[in-house]
Amino acid sequence: MLFVKTKVLPSKIQGLGLFADEFIQKGTIIWKFTPGFDLKFTKRTILKLPEPVQVYLANYSWLSKKSGKYCFCSDDARYFNHSQNPNCLSAYLEDKEEVITTAVKNIRKGEEMTDDYGAFEKDFKENWR
Repeated sequence: MLFVKTKVLPSKIQGLGLFADEFIQKGTIIWKFTPGFDLKFTKRTILKLPEPVQVYLANYSWLSKKSGKYCFCSDDARYFNHSQNPNCLSAYLEDKEEVITTAVKNIRKGEEMTDDYGAFEKDFKENWR
């Protein structure tokens, strides 16, 4: 669940992106997996879903290094684009179910928010379909 104000806008990186709608100070918690709001699926469950849903989840979910399940953000956090020099970073903490995303730089209002997918996604390049 997102904890800061954001907007989804066209991205220079790819398609749509997540943009700050307020100044976000370095160290601010941006997003965290929230059970009951955000979802987890097994590969087996996904493959039983209709084809359009499988395609949607292939685009907007990630394979967790911690749980081994596919995680889906139920809010606009699914529009984070990847960067090798991100302004946000998702990390697993021992006492949390899944990742927590934190600003690793000050983020200006209107700036695209990015994350390093390799930091939290198992087999980042994997295509499970």
